[in-house]
Amino acid sequence: MTSPSTTDEFQQKVLEQLEHLSNDVSGLKTDVSGLKTDVSGLKTDVNSLKVEVSRLSGDVERSSDRFSNYQQATQWVVQLAFTLIASATLTVIITAVFKR
Repeated sequence: MTSPSTTDEFQQKVLEQLEHLSNDVSGLKTDVSGLKTDVSGLKTDVNSLKVEVSRLSGDVERSSDRFSNYQQATQWVVQLAFTLIASATLTVIITAVFKR
């Protein structure tokens, strides 16, 4: 049989190990709680980014529409310029022919 002294030492070691494990579990609980907070913050950031991307997408669409309108207006101006040049040329030619 084991002596009472050995049993007490064994129990003391077991108690120390249990206390150490309890401290480790407490530390892990704290770490998990911190991770939960971090994940919650990341989730909020991702939602904010989604809103920002949606807004930027709308801005890009509006810019695309503006560019399309600008391109079409430029084409109309070029067509008008060529029409005016052609009309002026015909007017000069016709005027020159009929004055003779």
